[in-house]
Amino acid sequence: MILHYSGELDHHAARKAMDYAESLAVLYPAECYVLDFTDLTFMDSSGLAVALNLHRTLRRTGRRMVIYGCPAQPMRVFEAAGIPKIIPFEEEVKC
Repeated sequence: MILHYSGELDHHAARKAMDYAESLAVLYPAECYVLDFTDLTFMDSSGLAVALNLHRTLRRTGRRMVIYGCPAQPMRVFEAAGIPKIIPFEEEVKC
């Protein structure tokens, strides 16, 4: 399952994005989820919460998640928090 994010993933958008991703994980139990960030223009620490929350939910049920196409600015946020050590980042969709 591919979840495509575009625009800004900040504190205004994060709660809605988190709830939506959680709902999809319950309703559509795919083996692998891809967070497609190719069109993300800005992300703050709230975006970290979106990714980590879904990652934890999926991991508890034996599923996995990757982040695809992360632009430079969001990637700096992820790297500052050490997220690439926890969640795989891919240059192409492999799920």
